[in-house]
Amino acid sequence: MQGADDFMRSFGFLLPPFAYWSVDMFRRQRAKAAAIIANRLGWDITDYGAGDFQSLGLFLFTLRNGDADNLASGRGKLYAEKIMISRRDQLSPMHRHNIKTEDIINRGGGKLVLELFMSNKNGGIDREAEVVVETDGLPRRLAAGGKLRLSPGESVTLLPGVWHSFIAEEKDVLIGEVSTVNDDLTDNVFEQPVGRFAEIDEDEPPLHLLVSDYEKFLGKG
Repeated sequence: MQGADDFMRSFGFLLPPFAYWSVDMFRRQRAKAAAIIANRLGWDITDYGAGDFQSLGLFLFTLRNGDADNLASGRGKLYAEKIMISRRDQLSPMHRHNIKTEDIINRGGGKLVLELFMSNKNGGIDREAEVVVETDGLPRRLAAGGKLRLSPGESVTLLPGVWHSFIAEEKDVLIGEVSTVNDDLTDNVFEQPVGRFAEIDEDEPPLHLLVSDYEKFLGKG
């Protein structure tokens, strides 16, 4: 967390005040923080259950998010935003979303390399179909499994059903994500079974709570 915060600040990116609450502060603000907790805003660090964060993992912080009721009604907060860090040569594994459309933005650092596939009629990976995505408002066409390299400042729009993995090349990468409402519990479909949320060996008191800690430390709503 401290290293991630330093990296974000090096690009002038600052997290909101609740990011730095202690566990005791979160408990005191429990009622006021209902929207933070319900919409799972906050720290999220995952090794996808592999136990090798350097090779397979991702740092995320959800800054804003609506909920399924907003989407169903078409009113209210229909969007989400995350800031993420992919370390150099650290892979985020192949996956797609059923509902979420997202813009993935290289905010700084090295190159962000995405491997892309379209879905077949059953929702699986189509290893033959051409991939068509929008990069900063312009169409891009790639062969199935093509590698899209985003330099700092560049972005790609990924519609539901577009399979993607990504890895940082050359240097660590600060990644922005702007999307429709985000649901990490039900809307992520991975090519291989993974653990989306890491199992934490609590060998010292938490500095700040992860979104996956809320129920454990704060109790149910």
